[in-house]
Amino acid sequence: MPDNVVNLRNVTKEFGDITAVNDADLEIERGELITLLGPSGCGKTTTLRMIAGFETPTQGVVELNGNDVSNVPPYERDIGMVFQYFALFPHMTVADNIAFGLKMNGIAQSEIDDRIEEVLEMISLPDVGDRYPENLSGGQQQRIALARSLVVEPDVLLLDEPLSSLDKKLREEMRMEIMRLHRELDVTMVYVTHNQTEALAISDRMAVMNDGEIRQVGAPMDVYQEPADEFVADFIGSANLIDSTVTSSDGRYELDTTLGFDITAESGTAVGGRDLDTGDSVTVLLRPERLALQSGTSDKANTLSGTLREVTYLGSLAEYFVELADGTEMQVTSPVRGAINVAPGDELNISFGPDAPVLLGE
Repeated sequence: MPDNVVNLRNVTKEFGDITAVNDADLEIERGELITLLGPSGCGKTTTLRMIAGFETPTQGVVELNGNDVSNVPPYERDIGMVFQYFALFPHMTVADNIAFGLKMNGIAQSEIDDRIEEVLEMISLPDVGDRYPENLSGGQQQRIALARSLVVEPDVLLLDEPLSSLDKKLREEMRMEIMRLHRELDVTMVYVTHNQTEALAISDRMAVMNDGEIRQVGAPMDVYQEPADEFVADFIGSANLIDSTVTSSDGRYELDTTLGFDITAESGTAVGGRDLDTGDSVTVLLRPERLALQSGTSDKANTLSGTLREVTYLGSLAEYFVELADGTEMQVTSPVRGAINVAPGDELNISFGPDAPVLLGE
């Protein structure tokens, strides 16, 4: 069988005058868990629905296992689907919900019973077969929705915002459950979410989308550390972005910023390992966790002065928002333990090493 179970080739989907997905190319490898990540309205769910067969591309080709299925109906594709709101039949027991797809496929009842027992054990709910969905918690219902999709042994499992209706604790539990099932079953999963933390945690690769376009595809660490553009940098995690011009590229980069201070960056900090020349315009990305706060004054390189405007505590971490002289706000994140004793209104310095900046092309 082909290494790529799903291929999108120049796929465009239009709804009247609105282009929901524009010229998307994506190859999904067999056995991987890939997330389609982006803000609401970016085209990720439409992309998923074209893979499922609920939408037909206006242009381009959707392939499954090397076959063009662009016009093949959903029930003729070897695909399972988990929806945001579970979509369980309320008048059916858990066992009947799970058995529904198997019966539609003409599987013998004896095999159906065996598969139901097996999949309920798999999701750690062996004794709920005779219950109805209304008697289950939200997390249990989501497990049953997963079981119903997995029991038919699909080639690809599609998940559309499957955890968004759960509370934080249940989301974290179900996230671990999905990762466990993916690892144990080695099933190809395509997972739609707008939650960056979720995507970073579970993905083998992630495809970041905006305005109907796939902006970057890569492993979570690669996308976070070397974003393709300003949108990806700002959407994945928190970002301080500063417009700059290269004034020297001899060994290290010296950059003149639009904020009135200079930045020194190591030569390997340009995204993609490209070389920059004097006069090039770049956007400097400074991740909040790569910055440090200090009291007092300093004339060291890569030190910015400002006024602390706000502190937000997030358990083990604290977020500091510092306003520079021109009004630009910088965000700094650091562990609460060992943090300096500061309060809004204090004058502070933000410092960082020459390896901290990430230089994005314009």
